[in-house]
Amino acid sequence: MLRLPLTQPPEVVNLGSGLHGIHRRRDVYQLPDLWQLHLYSYSADVTWDGTTYAVAPGFVSLTPAGMPVQFDYRGRSEHLYVHFRPRDGGSGEPAYVPLVQDAGSAAPVLADLLRSAIEASPGGSARVVAEVWTALWRIAQLDASREAGHGTHPAVALAVAFIEANLARPLTVPELAREARVSHNHLTRLFHAETGLTVIAYLRRRRLTRARHLLVASTLSIPAVAASVGIPDLQAFNKACHRELGGSPRAVRNGVVSGSSSP
Repeated sequence: MLRLPLTQPPEVVNLGSGLHGIHRRRDVYQLPDLWQLHLYSYSADVTWDGTTYAVAPGFVSLTPAGMPVQFDYRGRSEHLYVHFRPRDGGSGEPAYVPLVQDAGSAAPVLADLLRSAIEASPGGSARVVAEVWTALWRIAQLDASREAGHGTHPAVALAVAFIEANLARPLTVPELAREARVSHNHLTRLFHAETGLTVIAYLRRRRLTRARHLLVASTLSIPAVAASVGIPDLQAFNKACHRELGGSPRAVRNGVVSGSSSP
């Protein structure tokens, strides 16, 4: 377990979305004075200090400063990352977190926090720090949530992670079921039991939650936002925003409506 001071906001040095595994299948990184946070949307083997872990979509890892980490990719691989320095305020109990863990149903929330931080960088430094600090607290609380019985079925976690990694393209329930390695009907039952929503309703809500973030926090054009969340038809996107967010895309962007859809 890693001792992670969280009583003070971290110093965020660098963050973004990394694309790997195209030109070479192995990378080794060691940052002398920065921690590394990764949220994975792919499957790979990751090695710390001689111990190898299999990561999958929805997994999250923290690498302390000075520790080398080796990534063995299985193809095109994208992850969200943050390089930061924890600040030890000297008061309060520090968090203790594992090197790597499955974020389960928290993975979409973490992805939204990190993407929001990325979109606010570099101009909105205070917001960047706030989003990353919140994500770190969420990660520190993952073990406690599981111990309290709030775990997520592995099939649902796989489907959710696949949705998060592929919001920009058409998705079907049979495709998600294949990724989750269960039948169409079984995935439908599991999703409703864990989220209270159908798979399609969950997917629609995730698309519109992501769209809200992009409309508010980025300068992307409305057509670009629509395409990036898998609803390239502007008429359909406008209708979806009215239904899920309470107003048109332009109204959400201008703050006329709050855009209250939640994951």
